[in-house]
Amino acid sequence: MSSADKYPESSSRRRFVKGVVGSAALVGIGTGTAAMMKTATAPTGAGGGLTQYYGVESVAGPAPRGMPQIPVEIDDNGDLKGVWPEVKKIQKGGRTTTVAEQKLGGVTYSSEWFQYCGVQTYPGIEPDADQDNFFRYTTSQYEWQSQDVSEGDKVNIDDFSDYTTWGNGIGKSGLGKPASATWRSQDVPASGTIPIQIIRSPRIEQAAKTNQWLQASTAEGFIAILDKCTHFCCVPLFKADPTSAKFNAENEIYCPCHQSVYDPFSIEKLSFVALPRPTGSTSSEV
Repeated sequence: MSSADKYPESSSRRRFVKGVVGSAALVGIGTGTAAMMKTATAPTGAGGGLTQYYGVESVAGPAPRGMPQIPVEIDDNGDLKGVWPEVKKIQKGGRTTTVAEQKLGGVTYSSEWFQYCGVQTYPGIEPDADQDNFFRYTTSQYEWQSQDVSEGDKVNIDDFSDYTTWGNGIGKSGLGKPASATWRSQDVPASGTIPIQIIRSPRIEQAAKTNQWLQASTAEGFIAILDKCTHFCCVPLFKADPTSAKFNAENEIYCPCHQSVYDPFSIEKLSFVALPRPTGSTSSEV
């Protein structure tokens, strides 16, 4: 299936939808789609612009690009954290701006990776936001989370000891164990909570042995992504929706809103136009 025409055949949706969505972006309809447009427009506000990032591959449906990856680390207690880029001040266009970026795995990892779908307005995306970066469980469709952990608990490696065999009757067992969580979202309004998808998988563990980026951005088979579909900002999940089998997505990340599908085991270097954060205390005239 070509990258220009990825809508699932069995969805029965007519293919002109992709054209309509693209036209809507041109007039500002659909925050997520507009954010992903390939343009050379210079944005205003703090940060933003043409950004390269690593993300899970979009393999079907109308989503224009993969969702960005969040590098993972594990502390001495076995708790999982998302790596936040180094915070520093730079001068650009006559302004002093606070940014979060660093070299990681041979690429520039930046907070701009997450500036789309309105997430650029969330408190946790401010480069110097006072957050501890731990992943914390949220309410979830996964039965194991409801039984074994509580909302707000830190995500811990011990909760995934069965990751090589875990299954829930959707697709194949043993591909990996998923969880729904939040990141950099303590004590912020629900509307500003950053949703993430975590998967611990033997396939990620194996791939990291020969891939420089995955060696730097995953840990013990754990991979994390910002869980905002790049189509219309829905929250898709890995192996959570039984209807995903209708679109051959039972072993992938599936968005039930418009049938976008992502392969969590295919990590690509991608690019998009990141939306600027709202102008505020992060910038000042010099």
